[in-house]
Amino acid sequence: MASPSWGLFFILSLSLLLSPANSRPCSSAKFSNNNLYSHCSDLPYLSASLHSTFDSSNSSLSVAFVADHSNAAGWIAWAVNPTSTGMAGSQALVAYLDAGVPVVKTYDVASYGSVKPSELSFEVWDVVGEFSGGELIIFAKLKVPVGDTTLNQVWQVGPSVDGTRLGVHEFKPENLNAKGTLSLSGGESTSTASSGGEIDPRMIRKNIHGVLNAVSWGLLFPIGIVIARYLRVFPSADPAWFYLHISCQISAYAIGVAGWGTGMKLGSESEGYQVLDHRNIGIALFSMATLQMFALFLRPKKDHKYRVYWNIYHHSIGYSILILGIINVFKGFHILSPDHKWKFAYVVTIIVVGAIALVLELVTWIVVINRKSINKST
Repeated sequence: MASPSWGLFFILSLSLLLSPANSRPCSSAKFSNNNLYSHCSDLPYLSASLHSTFDSSNSSLSVAFVADHSNAAGWIAWAVNPTSTGMAGSQALVAYLDAGVPVVKTYDVASYGSVKPSELSFEVWDVVGEFSGGELIIFAKLKVPVGDTTLNQVWQVGPSVDGTRLGVHEFKPENLNAKGTLSLSGGESTSTASSGGEIDPRMIRKNIHGVLNAVSWGLLFPIGIVIARYLRVFPSADPAWFYLHISCQISAYAIGVAGWGTGMKLGSESEGYQVLDHRNIGIALFSMATLQMFALFLRPKKDHKYRVYWNIYHHSIGYSILILGIINVFKGFHILSPDHKWKFAYVVTIIVVGAIALVLELVTWIVVINRKSINKST
C-alpha cells in the first residue's frame, strides 16, 4: 500500500526539480542586494514578475522587474504610461547585457514606431541592472504624481540590441497583451488585454501591408508568370494568354505599390528599429516591377532584331521578382508572427500553384517536342 504513495511523491518531487526557475512564485524571490518589497505580482505574460513598495510620504515607488533572459542577446523592458494603457507614450526602463554586464537605459516610446533613448517624463533614480539565474532584473525608484493610486504599466522582451537600437519584439498575443494596471496600495497587477478592446492602429497597418504584399508579390505575380510561360505554347490561346498575363501583372503591380507604400510609411515611423532585410528586398521588388511595367511599352515586335535581348531582360527580371517576392512574404510572416492558419493557407496556395506549373511544364514540353518532330518529318 505504501509504494504508490512513494511513487507519487517521487513524481511530484521530480517535476518540481525539472520545472524552470521562472515558474517559481515571485514571493520566493531573493535579491543579492537584499532589497525587500512590500508586494509582488507574477505578471500574466512573458514569464515576468514585479516587486514594488510605495512610499506615500514622498510619493515614490521602488520596483524590481524580473524577466526571463534565456536569450543573452535580447532585452527586457518595464514601462509606465502616464497617458494611456498601451505602449505608445510609455516611459521605459530597458535592460540588456553588454559584454555580460547588465546595462539599464531609459527610453521614450513616443509612438508605436518611435523608440529612442531619452530622459523620462518623471524623476527616476537608483537605476541598476542585475543578471542572476537566467533572469534579468531592473531595480529603480520613481516619482509618482501625488494622489495617484494606480499606474498603467507595460512590459516587454525583445530579441537583440544594436547599439541603442532595440530589435523588434514578436507580435504574438503574449507580447501584445503585456500591459496592465498596477495598484500602488496592493501591488496587484491586472491585465488590460481584452477581446475586442483597444486596437493598435499600427498593427492594423502592418496587417494591411502584409496582406497586400502577400497577394501581389507572393501570389498574383507567380500566377501571371505561369500564364505567360505555359499558355503561349498553344496557338489557340494567342493573344488571350497575353492579355491575361498583362492584366494579372498590372493588378499585382498596383496592389504591390500600395503594399510598398504602407511599408515605407511603417519604416519611416520606426525610428527605434528597422527590419533591414525585409525592407531592402521590398525596395528591390518595387524597382524591378517598375522596370517590368516599362517593358510593356518597350516591347519590340516578334521579328525585331532586338527582341531576343528584350526577352532576356524581361524573363530574368520576372523570375527574380518571383523568387524574391516569395522569400519576402515568408520574412513578413516571421516578423508579424500571425496565426499559424494564415501561413499554412499561403503555403498550401503556393504549393498548388507550383504543382499546376509542374504539370503544365510536362505538358508543354510534350507539345513542343511533338511539334518539332512533325516539323522535322515534314
